[in-house]
Amino acid sequence: MPADKSASAPRQSCVLTFSKPTAELFEAALPTLKEESKQCIENLLSYRARCTQVKFPRRQSAAVLVPLFIGRAGDLYVLLSRRSASLRQYAGDTALPGGKVDPQDSSAEDTARREAFEEIGLIPDRERVPLLCVMEPFIAGNKMVVTPVVVLILDNTMQPSLNQSEVTSIFSQPLASFLTSSFPFHPYRVPDPSVPYHTTIECEWSGGGRIRMHRFLTGREADGVKPVSGLTASILIYIAVWGYRRAPDFEFQPPNAPTQAQQIACALLTPSSPLRLACVREGIDTNMMATLILHTLQELNSWPGMIEWDKSGQDWRLPTEGLISQRINVTKQEKHDNTDEHKDMHKERQERRWEVWDGAKSGESEDAGQRSGQNKRKDGDAKL
Repeated sequence: MPADKSASAPRQSCVLTFSKPTAELFEAALPTLKEESKQCIENLLSYRARCTQVKFPRRQSAAVLVPLFIGRAGDLYVLLSRRSASLRQYAGDTALPGGKVDPQDSSAEDTARREAFEEIGLIPDRERVPLLCVMEPFIAGNKMVVTPVVVLILDNTMQPSLNQSEVTSIFSQPLASFLTSSFPFHPYRVPDPSVPYHTTIECEWSGGGRIRMHRFLTGREADGVKPVSGLTASILIYIAVWGYRRAPDFEFQPPNAPTQAQQIACALLTPSSPLRLACVREGIDTNMMATLILHTLQELNSWPGMIEWDKSGQDWRLPTEGLISQRINVTKQEKHDNTDEHKDMHKERQERRWEVWDGAKSGESEDAGQRSGQNKRKDGDAKL
């Protein structure tokens, strides 16, 4: 992993950018805050998403809140929830609070904060729960774009209020535990200590290549709590990597795996994809969006301060990259063919107009000649 060149240069603390009440709450937490945790907060505060110009369809957009808080020993923890067993989708799963964008939401942060308030009663107070960063979007099921919003709970007097129809319980796990394959807690907390804390499965991706999904135990499996897995696990690994600025002790993705940006771009260009269909309904140019995402990815691959882990997928070439470019070319060719067809039809109609006009003009000439002959005859008759 290459060293971050900016790390050696002195820089002003990002914490000072907080409002006064927030800064006071943060200063109150400093005595127990570990230096590693403070640096993680600084790094997340300085994070800037690169796909900010990309507009996704609202009906296929969602956001999740990643609520961090400072534990008693000064470590950073993430608040997780156990979804209700009565829900139609992902019943009983371990998840982050979040949901789909509502019409009144003006940003991903609004969506994430509103959903967290509705599910676990986390008050959307930007002073007691300040924003750290909005991460790059992820894609779920090749159809829903999910944006993680990271916040820091500074007021430890806040009490949760669970919506039992959506959330059964909440618990926490160290953020750094998503960078390790070893137990962050004693193995006796799991029903079977021989089961590894971190496991993975791989699946074929529709665009080519393979995607690795991660699974982390919670230590609460005896109580029916499911492990952290799927999209939630990927999001937390990504946030932990950027916060602590180190790679996990396991391989995140295989060498031929597509990045999230590449997966989104492919979904935008797949004719039957719900994401593309939603773009068409909302008048969004999917080709332009895919090109913008891939262009951003090229800039990312040349970024000098990039973490080595974040390069996963940049060696992803065939068949996926060729498939994306092929789809772009096919779409362009379809537009070109449609344009040529339109031009041919316009030319044909124009030629017909000329033929009609020429015929009318020829008829007018014959009529004029006949009228001229009649006038001459009339003049001769008059002279006689």
